[in-house]
Amino acid sequence: MFQKFRAYFFLGIAGLISILLLIFRPIPVFNYDFEQFFPQNDDDLEFYQEFRRQFENDNDYLLLALGNPNGALLDSTFLSNALVLQKEVEAMEKVDTVISILNLEQPVIGVFGLRKVKVLDWTDAENLAGQSEKINQYRTELISKDGESLLLWVKNEQNISKEDGDELYNRINSIFKSAPVTVKAVAGKIQAQGDFVNLMQREFGLFFGFSIILMLLMLALIFRTWWGVVIPFLILIIGVAWAFGLILHLGKALDVMSIMQPTIFLIVGLSSLVHFFNHLIKELRLKSPKDKAVREVFKSLFVPVWLTVLTTSLGFFSLYFTSIPALKEFGLTTGLGILVMFLAVILITPGLLYLFPIKIPDKPRSETKFLNLSSLFLILLRKRKGIAVIFISVTILSAFLGSQLKVNGFLLDNLPAEHPIQKSFAYFDIQFGGSNPLEIQLMIGSESRDLLDLKVLEELDQLEKEVDRLFFGGQIISPLTIVKSLNQAQNQGSVQAFSLPSKGQYQRMQRFLDQAFEKSGIKVLSEDRKTGRLSTRTADLGTLEMSKKRQALKDFTDREINPELLQIRWTGTSFLIDKGHQSVTWQMAKGLGVAFILVGIIAGFLFRSWRISFILLIPNLIPLIWMLGLMYFLGIEFKLTTAILFTVAFGIAVDDSIHFMTRLRKELQTGKNLIYGLKRTFIETGEAIIQTTIILVAGFGLLIFSQFGVTHFTGLLIAASLIFALLADLFLLPILLLPMKKKWDEKFHKRISKAPILPK
Repeated sequence: MFQKFRAYFFLGIAGLISILLLIFRPIPVFNYDFEQFFPQNDDDLEFYQEFRRQFENDNDYLLLALGNPNGALLDSTFLSNALVLQKEVEAMEKVDTVISILNLEQPVIGVFGLRKVKVLDWTDAENLAGQSEKINQYRTELISKDGESLLLWVKNEQNISKEDGDELYNRINSIFKSAPVTVKAVAGKIQAQGDFVNLMQREFGLFFGFSIILMLLMLALIFRTWWGVVIPFLILIIGVAWAFGLILHLGKALDVMSIMQPTIFLIVGLSSLVHFFNHLIKELRLKSPKDKAVREVFKSLFVPVWLTVLTTSLGFFSLYFTSIPALKEFGLTTGLGILVMFLAVILITPGLLYLFPIKIPDKPRSETKFLNLSSLFLILLRKRKGIAVIFISVTILSAFLGSQLKVNGFLLDNLPAEHPIQKSFAYFDIQFGGSNPLEIQLMIGSESRDLLDLKVLEELDQLEKEVDRLFFGGQIISPLTIVKSLNQAQNQGSVQAFSLPSKGQYQRMQRFLDQAFEKSGIKVLSEDRKTGRLSTRTADLGTLEMSKKRQALKDFTDREINPELLQIRWTGTSFLIDKGHQSVTWQMAKGLGVAFILVGIIAGFLFRSWRISFILLIPNLIPLIWMLGLMYFLGIEFKLTTAILFTVAFGIAVDDSIHFMTRLRKELQTGKNLIYGLKRTFIETGEAIIQTTIILVAGFGLLIFSQFGVTHFTGLLIAASLIFALLADLFLLPILLLPMKKKWDEKFHKRISKAPILPK
């Protein structure tokens, strides 16, 4: 396969693939969809999908906080200007409804039936001055808590596409840029997705560029020859192009997880090339002809390098067995990309090495300038009990600290606290009760006819008061809201009458109920009146705090709400994202379980020993436990985007163990005893795995500078885990293998005794 003719043939195939990729060049598409983090095949997801078919999406809206740059909020000029802008937004295509204090109408029941009057009248100063009581009713709902801004609630078209959402948001933005009002904050799905994608595009290009620069520096430092830089550079760039070509041709849009992929592909490919090139340089220094050296190097290292690439890709592929679409797609596409990168290395490298003139420096480099591995191995043998105690102690401590970690994720925790999106959402959390949708489905009990029974409304009134007490959110919208509005209408618009009506008042409003629900603008009741929704907004409190509050509400309903009259069930986007975060333990266990089994099977067949397979897993399990301790010290909480890193880290870290064990097997097969074989493996392979670890740590270390939380923590935790894995492979793995000395010596003596006696 690696002879010159075949190498040139494969190089031609690689050239053809690259030409076809240029001709049929895919167009990159960036996207960010919150729903990709919903757990699939889940009863709550199916329930939510049915819920929004019956009612509507709970997150298809945009919030705008408008302030008066020239003075007080209740200024007739400012209010008139704001209303003109609101009407412009409302007239836009893809906009369903716009609600604010400016156009809010209050029902009034008089002798001529039901009519509506505007809540806020600014036709003259006297009318405006006398409406402070009405304004206070809408504090934290349509007027900010500090009274300095009003809310425009823009309900856009349901299930709006990313492209249409971007266009709509840009048109809304253009209206307010030159308007005589101040936009203090903006928050919503179409804004967040657009800003996320813009940041993703910048970071994708930024980290791709920095990864290439890092790669060139690494190549120059390691090989110090022009061909040691140019050949790997060409191979890696082509490999990344192939990987993304495949991903894009599969129809996969690039998302927040894709930012990491160029760096991952480059450093995995580079670490493979380092093994091949280091071995080639050693062969050439032994005066082997170039053609023979290239052929023998790739023939001898193909299997171990392939196995390390395979285990790395399996670490990512195991994410496919989670139930979160974003993680499944990331695992699948990254695993495929790594295999494509290895394919590029195998198809291109031998041909280029045959094609290019290769000259090695006259003076060989020292094996490891900063570390004397021979002396280190002797220290390891003398201090092995102490080293084992240190590993055991740190592992136990890390496991204990890891058990204290809490599961806690936020909707925008991928962004830094100082990012403008975070500041906007925080403004709505403080001034308007929140920016995150909170949804509860209402259902009748066995003793109820429909949700508008007065007894059911009495239970719903208790529920709403408890929701308001627990979540401090914005205005609550439910069937009871319409009933309260009608009660207020029957009492000449009195603010105090916005409450649950008495039995007599409720009977008098019966003939207006259907009309009131039809004109409400928000669907809160099903046609048969047997199901409904309680909808509000709350601050992004995080999975941990929201779980406590949901449990508190459940305890309240179990204690205070009669299930024969009213039943509830949580639903909505925020609830499903929180549920995804809460499933991290199970998601991580599934991913790691699959990775352990696959790597264990590969190691078992490779070394023909299940005992060695088990031993090999131990030094790769310890770095994961140490990661838990590091997370505790750094204050990093469990969430979907940190839990998956354990599986990824295992898949990458196990590569060094496979290289170590492959070299040891080769040493033992030549007749060496275990101690001497370990020493030669420690010295020869130690240099290679130190180099590859430095490359991987430097590559993942770049990701620490990302503004996205998932990318930042990936770089930090995986870089740390690789350092932990290096320590475990160099110091713990040999210690674990030493108890097998007796068994290996017996095999050695049997081999000697069976050997033929040569004549003297």
